Amino acid sequence: MVIGAGMASALRILLTGVVSVLLTLPYLRIVGACALLWIAVKLLAPARRDEEGSAEAAEDLWRAVRIVVVADIIMSFDNVIAIAAVAKGQYVLLALGLIISIPIVIAGSAIILTLLERFPALVWGGAAVLGWVSGDIFASDPIVFGFLPNLVMDEFAVGAQVLGALLVVFSGAIWRYRSRPTENEF
Repeated sequence: MVIGAGMASALRILLTGVVSVLLTLPYLRIVGACALLWIAVKLLAPARRDEEGSAEAAEDLWRAVRIVVVADIIMSFDNVIAIAAVAKGQYVLLALGLIISIPIVIAGSAIILTLLERFPALVWGGAAVLGWVSGDIFASDPIVFGFLPNLVMDEFAVGAQVLGALLVVFSGAIWRYRSRPTENEF
């Protein structure tokens, strides 16, 4: 776990740097915003019954390391996009975001899991924040930015942020409502 977490952290730093550079290109912010929006909505999706307790034991050390690294990269994609987007090309903020988030994720994952189980509203709040950042990423894409005059851009950005947060929360609520068990499933 320690080796996997260390390699995953190194890859997260590299991936965040790459994503930060890529987010300066036209249309990629829109793609990143859509990906982050989808991740946020999926965060609120109800757990499927067949997913519980389905962890698989690794056969050797390096297979276990690969599993941890791949899982961390997949699960931290939202974190990478959010940090890169919020930093807006400022490498000090990028480094600060990574310095703060990596130890929290590695060392505090058990505490965070306990808090999320005890206070499920934190999941909804976190998903709403991801939706907010998604709206900000969308509004700051050079293509979108080019269509609007500077006078309207600030209002559009705030509207996109609010819309992103509301879209995530309402989509998650609708998904949970539609996925609830019916009387025939008991």
